Amino acid sequence: MLSASLRCARRHTFLTGIAAMATVGTPGPPGVPRHTNRLINEKSPYLLQHAHNPVDWYPWGQEAFDKAKTENKLIFLSVGYSTCHWCHVMEEESFKSKEIGEIMNEHFVCIKVDREERPDVDKVYMTFVQATSGGGGWPMSVWLTPDLKPFAGGTYFPPEDGVHRVGFRTVLLRIAEQWKENKDALLESSQRILEALRHTSEIRVQGQESPPPAKEVMDTCFQQLSRSYDEDYGGFSKSPKFPTPVNLNFLFTYWALHRTTPEGARALQMALHTLKMMAHGGIHDHIGQGFHRYSTDQHWHVPHFEKMLYDQGQLAAMYSRAFQISGDEFFADVVRDILLYVSRDLSDQEGGFYSAEDADSHPTTTSREKREGAFCVWTAEELRALLPDPVKGATEGTTLGDVFMRHYGVEEAGNVDPRKDPHQELKGKNVLISRCSPELTAARFGLEPARLSALLQECRQRLSSARALRPRPHLDTKMLAAWNGLMISGFAQAGAALAEQEYVSRAAQAAAFLRTHLFDPDSGRLLRSCYRGKDDSVEQSTVPIQGFLEDYVFVIQALFDLYEASLDQGWLEWALHLQHMQDKLFWDPKGFAYFSTEAGDPSLLLRLKDDQDGAEPTPNSVSVTNLLRAACYSGHMDWVEKAGKILAAFSERLQKIPITLPEMVRATALFHHTLKQVVVCGDPQGEDTKEMLHCVRSVFSPNKVLMVADGDSSGFLYRQLPFLASLERKDGKATAYVCSNFSCSLPVTSVQELREMLSP
Repeated sequence: MLSASLRCARRHTFLTGIAAMATVGTPGPPGVPRHTNRLINEKSPYLLQHAHNPVDWYPWGQEAFDKAKTENKLIFLSVGYSTCHWCHVMEEESFKSKEIGEIMNEHFVCIKVDREERPDVDKVYMTFVQATSGGGGWPMSVWLTPDLKPFAGGTYFPPEDGVHRVGFRTVLLRIAEQWKENKDALLESSQRILEALRHTSEIRVQGQESPPPAKEVMDTCFQQLSRSYDEDYGGFSKSPKFPTPVNLNFLFTYWALHRTTPEGARALQMALHTLKMMAHGGIHDHIGQGFHRYSTDQHWHVPHFEKMLYDQGQLAAMYSRAFQISGDEFFADVVRDILLYVSRDLSDQEGGFYSAEDADSHPTTTSREKREGAFCVWTAEELRALLPDPVKGATEGTTLGDVFMRHYGVEEAGNVDPRKDPHQELKGKNVLISRCSPELTAARFGLEPARLSALLQECRQRLSSARALRPRPHLDTKMLAAWNGLMISGFAQAGAALAEQEYVSRAAQAAAFLRTHLFDPDSGRLLRSCYRGKDDSVEQSTVPIQGFLEDYVFVIQALFDLYEASLDQGWLEWALHLQHMQDKLFWDPKGFAYFSTEAGDPSLLLRLKDDQDGAEPTPNSVSVTNLLRAACYSGHMDWVEKAGKILAAFSERLQKIPITLPEMVRATALFHHTLKQVVVCGDPQGEDTKEMLHCVRSVFSPNKVLMVADGDSSGFLYRQLPFLASLERKDGKATAYVCSNFSCSLPVTSVQELREMLSP
């Protein structure tokens, strides 16, 4: 399966047997009234971007399907997202062309889909594109029969034919001709393709398969990651290089379970070094905070500049864990950096989180064309003009600009390798990267490290003010339940690990937003998306999109994390309700594990189960851990059985290529080790209880769940877990018990004893 972390397609995927030279028209002159199509009535920022194309776009839905069948037309399906660079390129080159629009409208029913809004549609047809072309990406371009079966597809197509490429106009005309001349053959081919996809994409338990053994699966995954590890710069490839939080999360767990072994030490070193190199690199926005999508080079230097909410949420959690393990304030500072960015730039006033910021923007207010990274990069001349002040106490003649440029690798001619800038958008520009340690930079200019830190902070603030005057990149104000869940987990885990109550409060505010705007109390179901509307109000689609498996999984995970950080049992109660609903809507009782979509939608040709962790972990991977946590909080042991059945369904893949599912490998270890229920008996407001809780939260222990027994026998937890009534405070002090399968240790009142008991 294609990792969702892949950038929108840089290369084009060609259709065989279609070739001819073509010329393409250009958009109409300025001042001519713009065409408006049906997408103007949609809420998705991506669909609205295409509302003035001369293409007669339809949203995914029955109106388009009926038109295709009534008029016996093929469907052209275009899938992308609003911050996708190559989606913008294909729109400028082809979808804004009047001539190409006329061809599309004459021969096809054209449907535009936001992949973030409708991941179900995206996954079905991406499965086809990958299977038939060997690659994939966005924009995704697929041709369907009137009954929605795919028969041809690719990604980005250039408008004109080249020596080794076929142009979009040519593809359209040739496919239209094939439909006219060879309709029966196309229909037969599409049916064969669909049957093959059904067979190859099926994931189900084989015979009496049981969960795979944890040790072998963990060791194989560690060895595969270790072989792909970049010893110099961290990460797990040469280039492009992605953050891959799922790999880091696995390595932290591997260390926790093998901390006395050389392999455990290496796992920790790999994770911490990767996180440090990322934070020093250009993938980290040193002026505006947060992390860009990925690095185009081995050194984490030149990024693809879009910023995605799901990256911020997962990386906040990873850096929080790095701080828990190492105690190094460097990692805590990065957590604060990420959460500052999200709070300032990706937060709705009602409490939800927006989806993304684009990579492209206008370099100046008078620029006609957008450029990638324009909002973030600098010339040496700009920096000298902004930072001219002499630095007192430094080597004679030193300015703020000298210090800053030295530390962040700025070069007079720009520091971007031309090979990483094929369109010359970054020529003469600098992407900031920490080239020197603070100690080396301080020594170079005869400064004390503390003085250097203050100077660099002053420089960053000054550049931030200057950057605020530039045109900002497009902001995708769509709010998705799944990605909000990941961000809630980031805030909640950071609040617990760093003992920052404001982060826990922000997580609770976002969870309340989900309950208000992305949950239907009448049906008890989650909704997929909502949108920032006019006057900054929160709006919903005329027909709301129902939540998918990933929405349930990431929200449930977030609510468990939020309970452990806040001790508000209301979040726990909602999490268990949603877990029951997830079981009802998505569980496969025959093949085991969860489908990504619920049954009953005739427009979806396949019900799939994701089989590869990517930019986000697969929902089934996280579901295993969610089910184990749910069992600990509820006493419903059938959820443990369900977790085992998921592992059984993926057993073959886990044993052969566990590196494709590191989060599920991690969950396999937790399944076999059994989660520890850490119960603190005491008044949540008492200082002794707070000390106990701080101890539990400050220790990285992947196989624990935390709960507080406050003595209120009418509370939700006591009703779920009757054994809590038998646990008492010892000598009137806050007392901790470490339980396994509801059988508890002797009571502990010493924080030091508790810390030792928390080790796996």
